[in-house]
Amino acid sequence: MSLSNEQLRALTIVERCASSLSILGVATIIGTFSFSRHFRNPIQRIIFINAFYNLFDFIATMISLDGPDSGNGSALCQFQAFSLQMFPLADVFWTLATAWNVFLVVFYQYDAAALRMLEKKYIGAITTLVFIPAVTFLFIHTPERGPMYSSVTVWCSISPDWVLFRILFYYGPIWLTIFAIMILYTLIGLEIIKLKGKFKLISNDRIPLGSTYNNSFDKPNSNVATKTVKVNAKSEPQDTEQFSINNTPAFQSHPSNSITLKLPKQSPISFRHYILMPLIFFIVLLATWIPLTVNRVYAFVDPGYLSYPLLVAVGAMGSLRGFWNGILFVTMGMKGWKKQKRLERGTFTIGM
Repeated sequence: MSLSNEQLRALTIVERCASSLSILGVATIIGTFSFSRHFRNPIQRIIFINAFYNLFDFIATMISLDGPDSGNGSALCQFQAFSLQMFPLADVFWTLATAWNVFLVVFYQYDAAALRMLEKKYIGAITTLVFIPAVTFLFIHTPERGPMYSSVTVWCSISPDWVLFRILFYYGPIWLTIFAIMILYTLIGLEIIKLKGKFKLISNDRIPLGSTYNNSFDKPNSNVATKTVKVNAKSEPQDTEQFSINNTPAFQSHPSNSITLKLPKQSPISFRHYILMPLIFFIVLLATWIPLTVNRVYAFVDPGYLSYPLLVAVGAMGSLRGFWNGILFVTMGMKGWKKQKRLERGTFTIGM
């Protein structure tokens, strides 16, 4: 089965429109992070770094069918295949790094400085893992199978004649990584449920991790920070921050309608920024890879069969991820920023 010229043109339009929107989304992430200090928590830093990897991914999908049309041995086809081998895989690994950061925050109370120290390790490890196979495949060519990089209808990638390498170095690592991310978020979710029950996290976005996991807080004379909370006469302190350490009352009354709140030095984290945002990014990633994988399974079972609707889904979902990432980065970041400003201007004025 082959596609008509009209169908091929439609595929090109879909891929390039989606790629253009994704490049715009990547530019939005980079610009927002660079020019606004309110979008620079450790999770947003990871998304910012990954945006540069995503940029090359969407430049490759922007090439669209021009890659296959130029010939398997052309520089354009080989560049497109190299980019689509390296950068989408890097995106999955960066999503794993984000999930790992969330895991470290929830279970080991890593702060922003500790997480930032991991970034160079992430960059080195991820770049090495994706670059070596991607560049090696450029030089693999046999008379029987031809070049490893060649046309796969919608763009150039690992040839169907090299299907084992496609499984071992592309779809296999991608889905193993996705399953690892699922396990991490399952563990994180179970822990958040426990925290929600213990601290009655209903309306507050803050999660007081340190009071739960740092064993030093169970010992006498452990270090605590004292915060003065000025309370409006008509208001009561929020239940979400009413907890005590070492059987010491959490609140102590003082003149002038102020209350001293003793907390561990580990600050609470934002549920929206540290957990909800990376989780939604992962869901977008998962939605991207389902049609791509289904298409590859079809091709493996019946190499001669082509599903035009499925190819349209592959072209759209495989190229549109950056657009959704940009929307999520800005909208969720803005909501967190606005909520923080409301807290600062509202009933509770917190100072050390």
